[in-house]
Amino acid sequence: MMQTLVEKLENVKAEMDGHVLVVTMNRPKALNALNNQTLDELQAVFDMAAQDAEIYGVIITGEGRGFVAGADIVQMEPYKSEQGRDYAGYAQATFNKIEALPKPVIAAVNGFALGGGCELALSCDIRIASEKAVFGQPEVTLGIIPCFGGTQRLPRLIGAGLAKEMIYTGKHIDAQTALSYGLVNKVVPAEELLDAAKALMADILKVSPVAIKYAKLSINKGADMDLMNGLEVEKDLVGLCFATEDKEVGMHAFLKKQKPVFR
Repeated sequence: MMQTLVEKLENVKAEMDGHVLVVTMNRPKALNALNNQTLDELQAVFDMAAQDAEIYGVIITGEGRGFVAGADIVQMEPYKSEQGRDYAGYAQATFNKIEALPKPVIAAVNGFALGGGCELALSCDIRIASEKAVFGQPEVTLGIIPCFGGTQRLPRLIGAGLAKEMIYTGKHIDAQTALSYGLVNKVVPAEELLDAAKALMADILKVSPVAIKYAKLSINKGADMDLMNGLEVEKDLVGLCFATEDKEVGMHAFLKKQKPVFR
């Protein structure tokens, strides 16, 4: 299944590194800008990642100087109201797939992450940035607003004040500023970026995959609820955890003072 899909991809590359799928945005001449074909390919890759039991986690990065420099303005320029709304809806659906993947997703942001590129990074669980990374939501300079999830995910991540400053000014911020905002988890030298992402993923994959899946679901669902309803979701999901082999393995190993080996 994967090999058949990989052979069809043009704007996205997908390669396995052990049990980790490394997805590389691959339109370097356009700084990996998002057009319909790129979104189609991203959707196909993440549909495959959701179904393939040999894929335990996903890392997204970019080819060349860009992570993703935004949506494709050449494609968008002639759009009128309904076309613009539909395009936003399709991109949102793509990023929703990434956010909802029941496996960890790390963005290894190598360069420009502007507009839709910043929004792509926001849909991932964790963001690691190269020292060369640049973030921004410059849509207001084009007479529109962030519409691939930026007005919703960015303030949830870094707070309304900083998100409004980024969105209202359209200005770019460097990697260290993104770190101070809480937009990224860490900043590393450019040549160490992919290795750092793989090392973090390796740490994540040492623990229970069932627990990771339900923790991600609980965090994501709870973000849209008040505290009391979020706590109910947490209780329901830990109840499911208690019925799994992973719980038996983990607790047995703890009591025996051994390292758990999860399947």
